[in-house]
Parts: sequence; C-alpha cells; structure tokens
Amino acid sequence: MDVLRYDEQAIMRLRALYRQFGYTQYRMSRFEEYELYADNKTFLASGEIITFTGAGGKLMALRPDVTLSIVKNAKDNGALKKLYYNENVYRPDGYEFREHMQVGLECIGDLDVYSMGETLILARRSLEMLNARSCLDVSHMGFINGLLGEENLAPEQRAEILRCLSARNMHELNALCGKYGFADTFRDRISKLTELYGPYGEVIGKLKSLNVNEETGGALEELEAIYGILRSFKAEKDINLDFSIVNDLRYYNGIIFHGYIEGIPAKVLSGGRYDELLRKFGKSSGAIGFAVYLDLLERLNQSGEEEEVDVLLIYGNGTAAEDLANAVMSITDSGKSVRVQRGDPGNIKHKEIIELL
Repeated sequence: MDVLRYDEQAIMRLRALYRQFGYTQYRMSRFEEYELYADNKTFLASGEIITFTGAGGKLMALRPDVTLSIVKNAKDNGALKKLYYNENVYRPDGYEFREHMQVGLECIGDLDVYSMGETLILARRSLEMLNARSCLDVSHMGFINGLLGEENLAPEQRAEILRCLSARNMHELNALCGKYGFADTFRDRISKLTELYGPYGEVIGKLKSLNVNEETGGALEELEAIYGILRSFKAEKDINLDFSIVNDLRYYNGIIFHGYIEGIPAKVLSGGRYDELLRKFGKSSGAIGFAVYLDLLERLNQSGEEEEVDVLLIYGNGTAAEDLANAVMSITDSGKSVRVQRGDPGNIKHKEIIELL
C-alpha cells in the first residue's frame, strides 16, 4: 500500500469492502453502441457523448455511464445480483472531455428493506474510508412524489417545483404556487419540506407531520425501516435527511442519497433506487446502487508536494557505473526507495543522503 497513490489505495479498500459483503466484480467493455446512450440521454449526467464508427459500421460510444451497461445486460429472473465495478467513464469537464474514475456497486433483483439498508451502510462506510469526516444525505422520491400528487400538476409545473426544491428557493417556490393558484396547504407542505435538513432523529418528527397519503406514508415506513438497519450496524452517525436531493422521476422511485467528505466542495458519492430505469428496458426487477467519484480525490492531495524518497544517492562524473549499480542494489535490497541523481539534487525530498563522488 505504501507505493500506491491515495486514489489507488481507495480503490483497493473499497473493492475489499464490497467483496466482504458478497458483491462480485463486474467487468465491461469501454465501448457500447451509441443507441444505448441516445435512448437514455436524460439519465446521463451530460448528454454529450464521444462517438466513433466501429469496424462493422455501427456507431459506437466511449462509455459515459456504467449503470446503463449493467442494467442492459442484467438478467431479469428475480435472483438478486450484487455487483461492484471499478471503471472509467468519459464525460465533458468544462470544454474538454475527461476520463473519470468510478468505483461503485449495483444491487438488482427482488429487493427488500435489508437490501436497501445494506446499500446505505456500504455507501456510509465507503465515505468513511475516504475521510473520517464525512456525511451521507438521504432523500426519498416516493415522499416527494406523494406530496406533489396532492395537486394536479402539469409536467412543466412539476419540473419548476422540483427545481425550486432542489435549490431550496422558497421565495420562488411560493411565487410559483401563487402564480398557478395552488392550495395554501400544498404550498405550506412543500415549503416545509424545502426547509427540512438534519439528523434523522431530529427531522423525522417534522417529516411525519407532512404525511398526507398512501405514497408518503409508504416512504416514511421505508425510511424508518432502513434507519433501523443502520442503527443495528451502528452506522447512523452523520446521516441526514435532505429533501433538496431530487432525481428524475422517470428513473428514480425511492430512496436517493449523496455523500460528502471534508475538503471537497462537491458530492463524491451519488446513488439511489432506480426501478423505473429497468422498466424502460422491459425488466420487472428492482435496482439500487451508487457510484464513488474517485477523480475528485485529486483535490485531497493535501500537500501537493512530491513524495519523499528514503535515500538520495548523489554521484559525480568520475563515479564508476558498476559502483553506482552495486550501491543502488544494496539500498533496494534493504527495502528502501532510492533516487539516483548526478550533481545538484535541487529540492528532492529525502530521509537520507549518500554521496559517491
């Protein structure tokens, strides 16, 4: 582990964690037919895709997403499939495309409350492995959808309200409710949901006060059952309810979550239940999973300085090559690292210096 970069160590630890819980590695090609992504562009983080013509004349794409590939190939036989992956995806970053490292897992099949709870436990532990100071924020699309169902919303009205909820923009939300003539009770409930944020134990009472129908009630029962599993694993610390987390209802239908670690001003983990995506592929199974965005860990290179070498070996023009080779072998055979440098070493960090001049 000493010779691995921080992100490489993270990959090793995360893979070991997922294997410990019975997940098996899923390997895939870097390429998929473009049609797969063209048909599901709204599911992707960005609609921009790198394409090329394959040898057989088909339009191919560099993979911008892992979940779509797994869902496409997963058998719909009800059996629970627990898969993890360590793959690169190719997405735009500003004006350029970049290769992004991802580690994640997918649980597909006949899901129950334990399956969902275990997924959140693994998400929480994944964050802890990256940084002890971390948190997982949890929402539920079923509860949000249940509240929205109290008004007869046009698709564009629903989209506007979800946008305001995501941005925690209560002023615009209230203005929209007034503009469209929504009931005061509807406006008040959505406004209160916008304000909710905090540890489960502190927020759940307020959330229960917004329970209005069978769908919101079912979401509450699911959240309580999952939280019970988290408590059993002693994993409830630093888990918050946050209903500003909103995903596309065409794909997501249940619990959703984002993960954060100290030192990075962006989510490093994202996941949720996405049964509706499987329905688009004609499959009846349930599915939940998450991805960890390891390329963001570059920002945690705390010092930004180059690594320290054990021994800095300085030699001059008159040093015999054979003597230099013997000295290097002696150092490396002892288990130490060595940097061979002729003349002035500059600012190379080292623990010990040896000169052969």
